Amino acid sequence: MSNKVRVAILGATGAVGGELIQLLASRNFPLADLKLLASPRSAGSTLSFGGEKLTVAAVTENSLANIDLVLASAGGSISKAWAKNIVAAGAVLIDNSSAFRLDDTVPLIVPEINPEAIMGHQGIIANPNCTTILMAMALWPLHQVQPIKRLVVATYQSASGAGARAMEEVKTQAMAILQGKTPQAEILPYPLAFNLFPHNSPLTELGYCEEEMKMINETRKIFNAPDLRISATCVRVPVLRAHSEAINIEFEQPFPVAKAREILAATPGVKLVEDWQKNYFPMPLDATGVDEVLVGRIRQDLSHPCGLEMWICGDQIRKGAALNAVQIAELLLAKN
Repeated sequence: MSNKVRVAILGATGAVGGELIQLLASRNFPLADLKLLASPRSAGSTLSFGGEKLTVAAVTENSLANIDLVLASAGGSISKAWAKNIVAAGAVLIDNSSAFRLDDTVPLIVPEINPEAIMGHQGIIANPNCTTILMAMALWPLHQVQPIKRLVVATYQSASGAGARAMEEVKTQAMAILQGKTPQAEILPYPLAFNLFPHNSPLTELGYCEEEMKMINETRKIFNAPDLRISATCVRVPVLRAHSEAINIEFEQPFPVAKAREILAATPGVKLVEDWQKNYFPMPLDATGVDEVLVGRIRQDLSHPCGLEMWICGDQIRKGAALNAVQIAELLLAKN
């Protein structure tokens, strides 16, 4: 790649696609050209970039010509359908779907954690799942000091994880309930406003849903710790944007709470948010639109001498998706 890059955003009209557009502008990414691609039904619409209007085109072999880098946020089936074309054309695909994350030939990257893995790419680089990224950001600095033995995590996932249409559906449902009407669910399987339910991804034969298995398998790959013991319970909650997670961490030896706070307070990409007198800790409203993962309520696990508890919040659309993808692109350029 040259110093300036010809970029295409595949899935430009979605929530993550919109954030990718904003981040490329705000971070002054060295663009030679920017193409916005989506499904045929979105072709012809316009989106703003840097004060100008760009027209969205339907993804085709022609629209992928003369591109150096594709940032994809259009879903696994779309990524699989176009990946070979993208790589054959000499471009690099940074994919936000789950299509390639567990492929041994595809690096799964969080730039603050495993940047060295990017050098093994063969034209495709995977962006991890949102909940995995947020958790990994909070845990990796501690894992570097003392290896983690076991994790138990419960997630509280906002509507944004299901896309822009799910966010709008929650608003509509809330209005319906407040007006005494029956809320309707079309994007998510059940009404989410004033409600919550276990994550709606398909259940596996193990009894865990696919979202929970993503957290388990992806964390092991990113940390290069295939035997790391992890259990996850993922839940949809009536929050528009930003995910939260309650994490229980077991180490081989006791890990002082004060030391954990000191480490996390000094970690790039992480912000310590704790006011114990006011009982004020990370909240989705505070994490919305913020690049850092907010970490707080770090405390000793009273049931285990080698355990810590923590609470985190992070913007699923930013660091959980679009920002991490752009950081991967920046890392790729830095590595040339």
